[in-house]
This record gives sequence, C-alpha cells and structure tokens, in this order.
Amino acid sequence: MKNFLFFILITCVYSCMVVGTTRAATIHVGKQHAISSIIRAIAKAKNGDTIMVHGGLYQEENILITKSLSLIGIDHPVIDAQKKHESVSIEANHVTIKGFTIKNSGHSSIKDIAAIKVYNGRHVSIQNNILDNNFFGIYLQNAKNCHIENNRLKTYGETERLVGNGIHAWKSDSITILNNEIAGHRDGIYLEFVTHTQVDRNVAQNNLRYGLHFMFSHDNQYHYNTFKANGAGVAVMYTQRVRMEHNIFEENWGDATYGLLLKDITDSHIQHNTFVRNTTGIFMEGSNRVQIQQNSFENNGWAIKIFTSCMHNTLSRNTFIQNTFDVATNGGKMTNTFTGNYWDNYEGYDLNKDGIGDVPHHPVSLFSMLVERYPAAMLLFRSFMVTLFDRSEKMIPSLTPENLKDEEPLMKPAT
Repeated sequence: MKNFLFFILITCVYSCMVVGTTRAATIHVGKQHAISSIIRAIAKAKNGDTIMVHGGLYQEENILITKSLSLIGIDHPVIDAQKKHESVSIEANHVTIKGFTIKNSGHSSIKDIAAIKVYNGRHVSIQNNILDNNFFGIYLQNAKNCHIENNRLKTYGETERLVGNGIHAWKSDSITILNNEIAGHRDGIYLEFVTHTQVDRNVAQNNLRYGLHFMFSHDNQYHYNTFKANGAGVAVMYTQRVRMEHNIFEENWGDATYGLLLKDITDSHIQHNTFVRNTTGIFMEGSNRVQIQQNSFENNGWAIKIFTSCMHNTLSRNTFIQNTFDVATNGGKMTNTFTGNYWDNYEGYDLNKDGIGDVPHHPVSLFSMLVERYPAAMLLFRSFMVTLFDRSEKMIPSLTPENLKDEEPLMKPAT
C-alpha cells in the first residue's frame, strides 16, 4: 500500500513538472513578426515565458513587467523613452533583462526615474545591456538576490543635479554587481542600506561625484574594481565589516579629493589595493579597527591622511613611493599601529641584513603638519627652509607625533 501511494505521488509531481514545462512559451517581437510591441507581448505572456525582441527601434511608453519573464534582445534592439518616462519598470520576481540598448529616460527632481528600475524584486538578472543618456541607470529598490553583469552605462550631465547614479541600490540584500562600466553619472555605484553584496571587476570612470559611494551598508565585498578620474574616488561611510581588495584608485584629482574616504567605519579590511596619482590616497576620519595591509601608494599628494579620531587601526606591509607626503594627521595623540611598511624616503640602515631597518621611521614631516594647518604653506614646498625644518624635527622631535612611527620599516618594497 505504501509503495502504491508513493508511486501515485511521484506520478503527480512528474505530471505537474511536465505541465509546467509545456506551458512556458517563447514570444517573438519585431517588424517581421505578428507582435511588434514589447508592451503587447508582455500583456500576452504568462509567468515563465520568454520574450525575444528582435533588432529595431521601440519607442513605447513605460514598459511595466509584473510577471516572471525573460526579456531577451536579439541584435541589441533599442528602447527609446524619448526623455518622457521610465523605460523599464520591474514589479515581479524571477525576471531577466538581457541584450538591449536603453536610452533617453525621463528626468525628474522628485522621482528617481531610471532606465531599468526594480521595485521590491527578487532574483532579477540584468545583463549585457547598453544604457545611454538616462537619468538613473539601474535602480534597485528593496531588492534581494539580484544580478547585474556586463552592462555599459554612460550619460552626459554637466552637474550633479542633472544626472542620477549609474547603479543605485537602496535597502537591498545579496546583490552581485559584476563587470560593468559606468561613466558620466553622479555616482558610478551608490549603495545605501545594502548588505551581503559583491561588487567585482567594475570600471567607474569620469563620474561627477564618486566612483563608488556607500553608506550604512554592512558585510559587503569589493574586489578588482577600477575607480579612475572621478570627482572623488570612493566614499565609505557609517559602515561595518567591509572588505576592499585588489582595487585600483587612480587619478582622482581636485581640491578635497581622495582615492578612498573612510568615515566612521569599523572592523574592515583594505588590502592589496593600488593608490596612484590621487590628491589623497586614503582619508580616514572616525574609523576604528581597520586593517590596511599590503597596499601600494605611489605618486599621490598625500598617501594617507589619518585623523586622531581614528583608533586601533593597523597599517602594515604597505609600500609608499614618491608621494609628496606619506602620512598626515591633525594632532599629536595617535593610537594606531604602523609596522613593517616600506617608505622610499627612509634614511635608516640595516646592519644585520634582515630586511628590516634598525631604527624607527617617522613618516609625518614637520612641513606636512604645517600644511595641514596652513594650506598656503605649500608655496614653500621643496624650498631649502622646509628641508632644514624637517631635518631639525627628525633630530629633535617636538611638533610631530612621537608615537606615530614604524618600528620595523622594510628596506625593500613588500611583495
């Protein structure tokens, strides 16, 4: 009897699977097909269907998706919102948008209009799209388990108020943002109240404000990204347990500009990153228990600015080469640890040939302290008087923080 009931159960499950599979349909959209409108195809479709949109220009009103569908572009069909409305709005789970060129979304100072916007969606995939001249690019609102990959986003606003963010996520969880290129937006990637998210191999370049900006976004990881020539590279604020590894922060120049801003973050790791040609490599304020290890700082104005509000951070095995100032601070008391870093201006010696300098290195110069208080003092940079002051301060420290020193400076750059 038990075997018979089990057989009936398996038969019912299999029948349901077959019926579910047969119900899925593929709908073709294009001039050569019975349906020429994406909106009409969505109205006809059922959950689980695939809509294949063939190449061409589609100037339709807001495309609203309220079903679990796959919307696939063939030969990159163009969805042109004509600067009137939101291009694609997703209000369903298990939706895929792939292979489209979406351009000219509407603009609003009240509503965050986007090329593709996800409202409370789960398991949404947005891949291989070109988003051109939109207000916001991809916008996730209260989303979870979404995947954004291989998209190219570019817009042309001249001021921050005229343009939104490239990839924007709010109150979301478990998002993957992979291999996208973002240019011309306010922020390349903006995350607020976003957790357990992976941001890998993206290029954010020439954005007006930040390449990456995230606040109140805990337990996230950022690997192998490039942030180049943005208004200011990356801003990390009010966040816990962040891992930023193998990223490049490059050519973020300007007044009060930095490669990486750390403001009120805790228990995080900044490792194996490259900071090259930035006004300030890392700017730290109110940040505690951060491990900054095995990073390279080269040709920056200031490699690191670390305020006395930062406590119990460890900076080790980093490499400092040809920076105008390696370290700057705003006071004398310091509870952070510098150990085992390479400083190209270290003038000590290594008598026992163990690769570690025999005398400590003080990376904060007297001139950097003066510039921190009186920026106009930069006019004296490289003058003989400045050299004399710094030499005197190294012999008899009086103004620079005595406890900010590297007890074990490396004689060669860390590998």
